[in-house]
Amino acid sequence: MIIKAFFTNSFGILVSRVLGFIRDLLTASILGANIYSDIFFVAFKLPNLFRTIFAEGAFTQAFIPAYARATKKARFSTIIFLNFMGFLILLSIFVTLFATLVTKAIAIGFDEVTVDLAAPLVAINFYYLPLIFIVTFMGALLQYKNHFATTAFSTALLNIAMIIALLLARGEEQSEIVYYLSYGVLCGGILQVISHIIALRNKKLTKNFVLSYKRLKRNTKNRTKEFYNKFFHSALGSSTAQISAFIDTWLASFLVSGSISYLYYANRLFQLPLALFAIALSIALFPSITRAIKNENRTLALIMLKKSFWILLGLLSIATIIGISFASEIVWLLFERGAFGSDDTYNTSMVLIAYLIGLLPFGITKIFSLWLYSHQKQLVAAKISAKSLIANIIFSLILIYPLGAFGLALASTLSGFILFYLTIKEFGFRLFIDNIIKTPIK
Repeated sequence: MIIKAFFTNSFGILVSRVLGFIRDLLTASILGANIYSDIFFVAFKLPNLFRTIFAEGAFTQAFIPAYARATKKARFSTIIFLNFMGFLILLSIFVTLFATLVTKAIAIGFDEVTVDLAAPLVAINFYYLPLIFIVTFMGALLQYKNHFATTAFSTALLNIAMIIALLLARGEEQSEIVYYLSYGVLCGGILQVISHIIALRNKKLTKNFVLSYKRLKRNTKNRTKEFYNKFFHSALGSSTAQISAFIDTWLASFLVSGSISYLYYANRLFQLPLALFAIALSIALFPSITRAIKNENRTLALIMLKKSFWILLGLLSIATIIGISFASEIVWLLFERGAFGSDDTYNTSMVLIAYLIGLLPFGITKIFSLWLYSHQKQLVAAKISAKSLIANIIFSLILIYPLGAFGLALASTLSGFILFYLTIKEFGFRLFIDNIIKTPIK
């Protein structure tokens, strides 16, 4: 089951990322790296941050165990859905009404003219968030039934919608292209929801949605409280890399035009091996590790963790060496055309190198975090992530002016090493050396 789930997740991620790179290639060619690309990436960054937090396991890690233990599964799942949707809809309305204020908060370095250009896009793109929550919620129900394919491939629909939007926008002014892209994001979210509804109906899970909200509250208070506690801890613990990238974007708004785009394109490339290997493996490994710990079979859990560590170490090491050695060539091949020039290639490749230095610590931390989650240490993982984020902010403030966008990416990488160190410290240095490093793989 682990191997099948791993390959399903990896292949789905690969298809989605290939389409994502085609999307980025078209974006770079049609839009380039300028003020309009910057304002779109800022507008898309906020809902995309929450999407990554949901998609990379925080919601699923909290929801599936609570759902499995719930005696009234339909009531429990529906009250969670309604609570989240109510909050997200209100939040989306707030962002729409106060789009200018929100834009100033997430891109404080923008001047008034740039804020006015970005604010409508921030409001439009934010409505992707409630759509992607619906997708994540339905995906968690499907994973409970051991169905991974729909969720693994659904992000491809978002990329397809954005690619179509870009093709339709060819020849338009750059100020219009960003609106095509933003509405493409919403269309992609709707397609993702539809695909999950179809899968949910095929698995006969639509009965989980019932009508009486008051009746749903009965006998669910303790279970929902437990879920929310674990969710908030897991969300912080599993989102360090994305929150760091968001901080990079915020600080980059103080730098020269194009800096946000360099960070965006480089981070997209960095996220490919991280998602393809580390995230896909951690999603597949988590249920088995949790089951072994629950059954008090610590030896089996360590064996699975050890094998995963060495596999991941090899794959990520190869990806790091290739990525750093051919950073310029990769960026040139994927992006340098149209409005994306040679200077943009150089700047993006340097930022990519800074990110790739941190690929190993960020990736390996993913699987060792599972050990903490399996032992119900979500709060410990959250505290570790908070310390890493504080370090990232400090490094960013130190490095931003002497090194620019490269310094922001390097700060994120340094915080990744701190995250890895603190996670292994909690796992146990002696346990790591004796059972992961020294003991032969059987």
